[in-house]
Amino acid sequence: MFSKLAKAANAVLAVALGAALLGTGAGTAVADPGAPVIGGGSGIIVDNMYECTVTTVGHDNAGRLVGLTAGHCGEAGAQVYSEIDPGAGVIGRFVYSNPTLDYAVIQFQPGSITPVNRIGNVTITGIGAPAQFPMIVCKEGRTTGNTCGLAYGDIFGSNMETWAQMCVVEGDSGAPVVVGSTLVGMVNAYLAIACFGPEVGTNMTTIMDDLNRRGDIGAGFRPI
Repeated sequence: MFSKLAKAANAVLAVALGAALLGTGAGTAVADPGAPVIGGGSGIIVDNMYECTVTTVGHDNAGRLVGLTAGHCGEAGAQVYSEIDPGAGVIGRFVYSNPTLDYAVIQFQPGSITPVNRIGNVTITGIGAPAQFPMIVCKEGRTTGNTCGLAYGDIFGSNMETWAQMCVVEGDSGAPVVVGSTLVGMVNAYLAIACFGPEVGTNMTTIMDDLNRRGDIGAGFRPI
């Protein structure tokens, strides 16, 4: 479970895990040339209701094209649309959502997207260990774009989350958190004040361990 402090923020300030960073708004096959470009940092619309950010896109050990985002963005079965090209229709669906670790797996329909490893100023070349103080981490969110800040590390000893001083607001949920080009976490929540309060997110190593333990869609994930 996330820290008691984050839970308290949810109750008192309505900005922690749950719907904290939700914005509100409306396979291996080769993608169609006109398919929307999707990667870590891309905006998505979930069930024509919520706007969130993709953490990363890649393949699992069965060769399926999958992506990750924050778990509070939707439940299994939720439909996913590209924010930059909603007219492209449904590009994928949530196939698994973990409320405890607050991450979700998206399976993309064959040919529905053009998967990339770079969106904005963030390039993802691999997955690595959680950031530690005083590393500098950066994120690419559909709302606030590219912002960087100081990593505080796992300040509550949860062995699953990392805190950092980065600007995040609604819609940035799921945004990739990187050290250089190494994906180390995702954005899940902020504390107290949007863009000014510290950000907290699930470590990628924790997510990978859970995916592999389940052995279902997403197991053996590797980024594009």
